[in-house]
Formats: sequence, C-alpha cells, structure tokens
Amino acid sequence: MQDESVISTPLIAWGVASRALPGQVVCGDLHLIKPITGGVLLAVVDGLGHGAEAMAAAKTAIAVLESHAEEPLAALVKHFHAALTQTRGVVMTVATLRSIENTLAWLGVGNVEAILLRADRQAKAPSDRVLLRSGVVGYQLPDLRASTLPLAPDDLLIFATDGLDPGFAEGLVPSDSPQQLADDILERRFKGHDDALVLVVRYLGTQHE
Repeated sequence: MQDESVISTPLIAWGVASRALPGQVVCGDLHLIKPITGGVLLAVVDGLGHGAEAMAAAKTAIAVLESHAEEPLAALVKHFHAALTQTRGVVMTVATLRSIENTLAWLGVGNVEAILLRADRQAKAPSDRVLLRSGVVGYQLPDLRASTLPLAPDDLLIFATDGLDPGFAEGLVPSDSPQQLADDILERRFKGHDDALVLVVRYLGTQHE
C-alpha cells in the first residue's frame, strides 16, 4: 500500500509505504498526517500483534488523534490511552512540526522508531532519534515528556515500525522524493515476520510559503 501527498499548506512533502504480515489481508500499522494551527501533526501507530484486532486498535488511536490534534503531545497520548483500554493497545510515535518556530516536537511510547536526518551534513548533530519510552498505550504509560529540536528546510523525518530492520535509514539517497525513499526502505528492510510501515516526511518550511 502506498500513498504520497503535499498537504494543503506547503509545509511538508511526504510518502508512505506499508505491508501486512505475509498471510494477513490487513495491516495493523497506520499513519496520520493532519494540519494543525501553525504546523502539522504526524503519527505512526502499531497495533499490537497483527490482523483485524491490531488494525482495530490502531484505527481507534488514529481517530482519537484526529479529534484532539491541537493538544500538547503528552495530553494527546493520554487521551488515546484512555480510549484503548478495551483493545490490544498500541505502540506509537507522534510529532508536531511548527513552521513559525521551525521546530520538531516528538514523543514515542514503545518501539516505533523515528529519526531526523538533517539536510546540513556539516551540522553538529547530522541526525537525531526519538527517545522511545517503554510502555503500551492502552495498558501502561511511561512518564510522558516530549522533546523539541530545531528544523531546517529539506530535513528528513522517517518513522518506521518494528516490521522493518533497525538500519532502515542507512544507504538512502536524500535527494529522492519521500515516496521513493519510503518504497526503497520497505523493499530493502522489510523483515517479513510482522506488519511494517514507513513514513518519510521532508520539511519544506517557510521557503515555500
């Protein structure tokens, strides 16, 4: 399953690719991209296990995220934690990109990886990974604290669920489109024993506004 888009405000360009566990007809890994005041909310949610129940948990989480998208990240996670108590639960990483401040705020619970690859290869920190806190949304939440980083135009943000090899960000061609990058990661890094999803986001920032 593939998709690609530029949101109505030219803040980001993005691509996504996903694949169900072989033998399954639905994928329990889902994503959300939703414009919010001054920026955009991004999320990748992995319903525990696979199949219809995993997809149901992930869909519930996405619906709650959409309903409370303007809230701070920690409050947002608490909202869908409460909504998921009767489901399998999910692991997730959620982020907000803000165009006025040129910042990324992100928060992860479980093992949905996210990495920021900076366009400036001479930057002091050419890449950053989200701090993943142990827990399952819907069962047990860790202490929730988002971290914030500066963004620059052409920085790449990549989310990947655990159906992909941990080295998913290696060997990429940064100039490729987000959809090309997502397709390439899925093709080369799919492990084949769980659902998998990769979301690639290029920050365009104010240079295009």
